[in-house]
Amino acid sequence: MAELITIDDPDDPRLRDYTGLTDVELRRRREPAEGLFIAEGEKVIRRARQAGYAMRSMLLSDKWVDAMRDVIDEDPAPVYAIQPDLAERVTGYHVHRGALASMQRKPLPDAAELLAGARRVAVMESVNDHTNIGAIFRSAAALGMDAVLLSPDCADPLYRRSVKVSMGAVFSVPYARLESWPRGLETVREAGFRLLALTPAERATAIDEAAPHRLDRVALMLGAEGEGLSPQALRAADEWVRIPMAHGVDSLNVGAAAAVAFYAVTSGRPE
Repeated sequence: MAELITIDDPDDPRLRDYTGLTDVELRRRREPAEGLFIAEGEKVIRRARQAGYAMRSMLLSDKWVDAMRDVIDEDPAPVYAIQPDLAERVTGYHVHRGALASMQRKPLPDAAELLAGARRVAVMESVNDHTNIGAIFRSAAALGMDAVLLSPDCADPLYRRSVKVSMGAVFSVPYARLESWPRGLETVREAGFRLLALTPAERATAIDEAAPHRLDRVALMLGAEGEGLSPQALRAADEWVRIPMAHGVDSLNVGAAAAVAFYAVTSGRPE
């Protein structure tokens, strides 16, 4: 059972995990280096614990103590109770959901190890928007993708915004980082996957005609918002596929495009 500790000093060193949460560059550097990430909101905290992430501490406003009582009773990590205005001074924003937890990261699996047990994989190149990362992971979880691979320069799926947008789905889909790009795609191909590059280019095959759900192993490549996949990534692909558009629309947000493409990749997948 955790000890409930009331704190009234925003500079208390015990709150260090929660300081400056709105400073994106600081948190990008600090969180992976210190092996932590922040889970925001009751549902996300519970999902992180269910996924096996160890809790370092929890930060609660008074009204959330009762709602999280079972977690407090089960987990030995310290629980800091603070007033909402103090939480805002510590974190840099108004904590609407009233509950934050600092969680311990797990070591990422090796890409080849992850691919061994997968058949439907999303591969992201240079996706640096945390909202898009979260949306893609949520769709990957909902639509039955087995794993996600990230290029070395993709944003952190465990950054607070990504976790929040995904509603904790980042904990449900295993992921790994490729060590090099695009050379790392050879690891995917060697594992028996057909690399499909999602692009709005006219020369691309309509995704329903490509029938990816009939293939035994598929890796769907997604590029960053606006720029899309790089020329190097497109050259590395086995086939280009596109989502047919109507009414003169030339493309979709990468999060929306991922959801449509994931459905096409997984629908009717062979057992």
